[in-house]
Formats: sequence, structure tokens, C-alpha cells
Amino acid sequence: MLTALTADHAPSARPVNDRARYARAIEASRRARWDIDVDVIRGRNLDLSHKFLPDGLSRMRQFSFLSPAQQLLMSQVQGRTYANIFGLVERFIGTKVLQLSGNHWLGDQTALEALVRFSDEELKHQALFRRLEAMMAACMPPGYRTVADPNDVACVVLSRSTWSVLALTCHIELFTQAHYLRSIQPDDSLSPLWKDVFKYHWMEEAQHAVLDELEWTSEDRELTMREKDLAVSDLVALVGAVDGILQAQSVADAEYFMRIAGVPARDGSAVRAGMLSAYRWQYILSGVQHPHFVKLLTAMTSDAQMDYIQSVLASLFTH
Repeated sequence: MLTALTADHAPSARPVNDRARYARAIEASRRARWDIDVDVIRGRNLDLSHKFLPDGLSRMRQFSFLSPAQQLLMSQVQGRTYANIFGLVERFIGTKVLQLSGNHWLGDQTALEALVRFSDEELKHQALFRRLEAMMAACMPPGYRTVADPNDVACVVLSRSTWSVLALTCHIELFTQAHYLRSIQPDDSLSPLWKDVFKYHWMEEAQHAVLDELEWTSEDRELTMREKDLAVSDLVALVGAVDGILQAQSVADAEYFMRIAGVPARDGSAVRAGMLSAYRWQYILSGVQHPHFVKLLTAMTSDAQMDYIQSVLASLFTH
């Protein structure tokens, strides 16, 4: 745990321009509103002749020893987990947003509406990913499994400080946008339905990141340095918990992939290492390197706190 470096500070007032940002998030929510069946699925099925996850996210260069058919299957296995991890994290995100809305029940009704819309959209996203999993289960070979229960994960995450949960959430919302814009959107080789799921998901996540930032910076203004030290330690613990899930899921996915792809046992260590590296990139490292996340986190932490966070992340870069 970090040692407090400065004296306690007094809570500060919310900036006057925050209300305008909440209002803009509402307008963005109204413009982006979509329906699972009418707009996204549209009576279509997944096309297994196409990849799900683009090479930049699946880190396909690590799997050069696989045949083209095996690489296609690798993208689909990773893509299945990619969708399921989003469904997992949105359970605790939606719950936390509902909790935070209580701060505005008898206060700023614009902020309240923005957060209610946020929670409603997260519930819809969970439903979308459940639908997608059912479709993947119907067309992919049996034996795939998820290692983490969404409710169990939510209980662990929500037991930590609000500051740390909002930091983790903002990180997730930001890398969601980066993944879509930089990797998914430009790739015409992906399954059209799978690609559209993440297009419509991205459309609503864009304003969620704004709301995460508003709530996170508001919470930050209320903390003393001693409380911040505890919150930073909580964030590090949450990153460790996420990594634990990724380690377990990468092993399960490697076993599933090797069985259905006919990969020899001698390549097992390379498959497992490649999957873990890809998952750490997707769900941790691509987010903590996001320029806006780095800017926010740096502004809200001391040099010693940032050094502590970076030392933990460095261990993930070296594996």
C-alpha cells in the first residue's frame, strides 16, 4: 500500500461546465439509439468463412506457425471470448452506474438522466452479447467455456473503492472505442454480423466514456491523499483480478482451440502464451496506453502513485 505524501485536502466544487457535458451525452445517446433486432441482427447469422477478431487485436503474428484455416478459427475463438468479456464487465459497470445515479436523484436532473440512459444502454449491451454468444454456440464446435461468472466478478469489483472502479471502467470504455476505430471498422474481412455488433456497441460507448470521466473526476475531487493511496491500491488489485481472469480464460481457450483445430501438443505452449499475450493486450495494455486515459490518470495521481501503477503494469509487458 502507498504511503500518504501530503496533507488531506478539502472537497472541491463540481466545475460549472460539467452540466453541459452531461447534456451533450444525453443528446448523443438520443442520436445513437438502436434496437438489437431491427438495427443489429436484422435476421442474419454469423458467417464462419470470415474472421471475427481482426489480426491487430488477436495478435495473429504470434501464430504464424498455424495454417490459414487454423488462423481463421483462432480469430473466431478469440472473438467469442472478446464478446463474452464485454458482457462480463458490463454487469459491474451497469450496477455501478445505477449506484452513482443516486448522487443525483434530488440534484442535477440532467446528470441523472444521462446516467439512467447509460445504465439502460449497458443492460441492452448485455442482452446483445448474450444473443451473440447463443449464435456462436450454435455454429461453433462444442466444448467452449467461460471461466468467470458475471455476478461473482461484479461482487469482487464493486467491493473496491468507487475511484478505482471508475478508473477501471473509464479504461474499458476508452479502449472499446480505440479497438473499433483502429482495428474492427477498417477490416473488411470480418464476419459482417460480428462487425456490426461492435459498430453499434461503439456508437453508445462513446458517450459512456464521457460520463465515466465526469464521475471519476468528481469522485477524485472528494478524496484525501490517504484515501487516494487506498484507491490506487484498489485499482492495482482490480487490474490483478482482471489478469487472473485472462490467465484462466486463455488456458481454457487454448485447450478448446487445440482440440477443434487439431493442433499438435508440441505447439501447446506457444498457443497458450500467444493467447495470454493477446488477451492482456486487448483488455489491459491497450487501455492503459490510451493517451486520454494516461492524461486523466496522471492528472489524478502523484508521481509515487503513478510509479506504483507502472511497476505493476511493467510485469504484464514482460510476460
